[in-house]
Amino acid sequence: MAEHRAQKDAECVGFIPARLGSTRFPGKVLADATGRPLIRHVWESAMRAASLSRVVIATDDERVMAAATAFGAETVMTSAAHPNGTSRIAEAAAKLGLDDDQIVVNIQGDEPELEAGVIDQSVRAFVSLEASGARVGTCASPMDPGDDAGDPNVVKVVTDRRGMALYFSRATIPFDRDGREGVMRLRHIGVYVYRRAFLEEYLRMEPTAAESAEQLEQLRVLQHGHGIAVGVFKTRQTGIDTPEQYAAFVERWRARRG
Repeated sequence: MAEHRAQKDAECVGFIPARLGSTRFPGKVLADATGRPLIRHVWESAMRAASLSRVVIATDDERVMAAATAFGAETVMTSAAHPNGTSRIAEAAAKLGLDDDQIVVNIQGDEPELEAGVIDQSVRAFVSLEASGARVGTCASPMDPGDDAGDPNVVKVVTDRRGMALYFSRATIPFDRDGREGVMRLRHIGVYVYRRAFLEEYLRMEPTAAESAEQLEQLRVLQHGHGIAVGVFKTRQTGIDTPEQYAAFVERWRARRG
């Protein structure tokens, strides 16, 4: 029975929140220098995840919906008033009538090089540590020695020995006070896994001081006393925030195709 439940739990619904507005790169989810819109790259990557039985694009724009429908994605139209992707996914999950126990995966809409293993490892970490208090699952990648651990655009995470998050920060954590070599740091990857009921609960939580200071909404979960399970998966994927980053992705994509 336990084995059957674990297998069922791994059949998750992935959501990709996709709004067309972007301060630094307007219209980026429909940028198509590769011959296909950016959001399609994300969707195709998510569709390769073994743990997802369904991948849904949640948007507030008819142009995004039309593009997604054209390449075969399931879509849900949501309100334009959402403050973030998490809120948008909550509305989409409600519209689909998902059960409270359904596992939902929040996938960033600007990660065209997302590896399916990141999603599967996040789900695996959540399912394995849920009985130990995890209400959320996510993923992190070991940083290479040459990576800039002080870069505030790179979010780091420290975990306990079980793999539960202790803290997330834009600062250099853990801080190597004596300058010893070999300190392993984990770069957080913004994929989130939770039961649908907890998604609704999260949206009712008051924002916290650390969340506001760091501008990291996952800190709200920790500061309200809930556990976050962190799977580890080595990857170099990065999100697309600017036209320059998109241009670099296009070059990498063309190089891979020969």
